[in-house]
Formats: sequence, structure tokens, C-alpha cells
Amino acid sequence: MPLLVTGSIGIDTVTTPYGVSENCLGGSAVYFSMAASFFAPVRFVGVVGGDCPFDLKDTFEGRKVDLSGLEVRDMSRTFRWKGSYYNSMNEAITDQVELNVLSEKPPVVPEKFRNSRFVFLANTAPKLQIQLLEQIARPIFVAADTMNLWIENTPDDLRALLKKIDCLVLNEDEARQLSGENNLILSAKTIIGLGPRVVIIKKGESGSIMCDSQGDVFVLLAYPATQIKDPTGAGDSFAGGMMGYMAKTGKADFATLKKAIAYGTVAASFTISDFSLKGLQKINNGDIERRLEKLRKATQF
Repeated sequence: MPLLVTGSIGIDTVTTPYGVSENCLGGSAVYFSMAASFFAPVRFVGVVGGDCPFDLKDTFEGRKVDLSGLEVRDMSRTFRWKGSYYNSMNEAITDQVELNVLSEKPPVVPEKFRNSRFVFLANTAPKLQIQLLEQIARPIFVAADTMNLWIENTPDDLRALLKKIDCLVLNEDEARQLSGENNLILSAKTIIGLGPRVVIIKKGESGSIMCDSQGDVFVLLAYPATQIKDPTGAGDSFAGGMMGYMAKTGKADFATLKKAIAYGTVAASFTISDFSLKGLQKINNGDIERRLEKLRKATQF
């Protein structure tokens, strides 16, 4: 079924213990689309400035990613992010950020995209996420990402968004901040009370937790990766693998979500193995299935 993503396209500079990747392609919509395209066609909505050095048609060549929703604003500048990782690389330190085009009005969703059944609102201001969602007719399942900046500075907008979506994806620190609860299960239940029927909490190398409004809980360990060069985009790749699988099946029940999370976990494990999109660009569906089977065996008892 049609899957739409809206989010950032960025020019990233990333420093990790394994090196520096300067002015590389990044952004939530880019990582999401690359991961999701292994499972289902993706409808891409985003905006760049006239200074963008990347040709996304080349980036997604051979993949079912429809770039009809990409806007190029010649008089604007592209979103830029500079970040560093140290030690365990569990958390990015933002050294510099330039919102540029992301501080402007959101892109318009093309008419032919407005019947999308699965929608992912990647991390941006909740008010903009709402404006984009309002352009979609009758989606089956809407998931959104958020961050501490919006939780702290725009809580009313975020609460309004939570009433309009089916699923919120966030990390453990954000879950505690939003809910006021230290225990992650209680955090998820509190957030469910604000609107979404599903909450997925990412815990980095410790995996993820999913809770739903029926009281069901699913916990999955991260893939036991041995090569971690750059964690940038891991969360968006996780969401891409998850939503891509859901769009492929056309289902959004708890059992489907469990397997979707497993695919998202595997997609993220490839992303972290190299800088920028390289980890995802050099694999195929067979690689994903083999790693999924390894994850399945590692988590069975």
C-alpha cells in the first residue's frame, strides 16, 4: 500500500572515533526512504535549498522512491547538521545546526500522494507535522517521530499532534521527558493516554519496547552488531524498515507491528555499519533476510 514520508534532507558533517564524514548526505526522510524502499514503494516529500549538492534521483536510482514531492527552493539554503559521537556512541552531540529551509513553510504534498495509506512524519516541529498530515485524505496508520526540543518548547503543539496519530516513536530520554515517568513501561502508558494507540521507545544498543492501548507489550533486543562506525540515521532507518514492512503487508495489527519492528531493527544495524547511507546502499533484500534470521535465533529461548 502507498507509503509516504515527510522529513528533512540534510548536509551532514559527522565525527566518530572511526573518522570524519564531511558534507555528506543525511536527513530523516533520506534514511527512512532508503530503508523503506527494500520493502515497498515510497512517496517522498521534502525540501532543499538551491545550494544542495546532492542529486536525489541518483541516490535512489533503481529504488521505488517517488521524488515528486521534493521541492527545490533556489533562494533558500539546505538544512545542515554537524555532530559528534564519542565512546559508546549511544548519543549524538550536536556541534552546529542550521535549520535554513526547515524554518520555512512546509512542502506541499502532491495531489497524487494524498491517498497514501501509511504515513511517517519524521522529526520536525509538531505544528508543521500537523499541517502536512492535514493534506492526507484517509490514512490507515500514521506514525511520528519527535525530540526533546519540541517536548520542551512546543508542548501544546505536540499534544495536539498526539491526538491525530496512531503511533509515536521516540527514544528513552524523550519518553521520560514527555511522560514524567522514569519507568519506560509507565512512560509508554502515559503517552498512550495522550492520544496514540501505539508507543515505540528506542533504547539504542539495548533494543526497543512497544506498548499499545490494549495493554500488549513487546520487547526486542538490538541486533548484536560488531561494526558501528556512524549511528546517524539509525532511528530513521528503524522507522523506514518498520513502516516499509507494514506498507508491504497492508496491516497495522500488533502481530504485524512486532515483525515490522524486527525488520526496522535489522535495517538500523546496517545503517550504523558505515558513514551516511553507505551501509544501506551496499546490501540487498537477501542480506536483510539473513540478518533477520540471525536476530530471530538470538532472541528465541
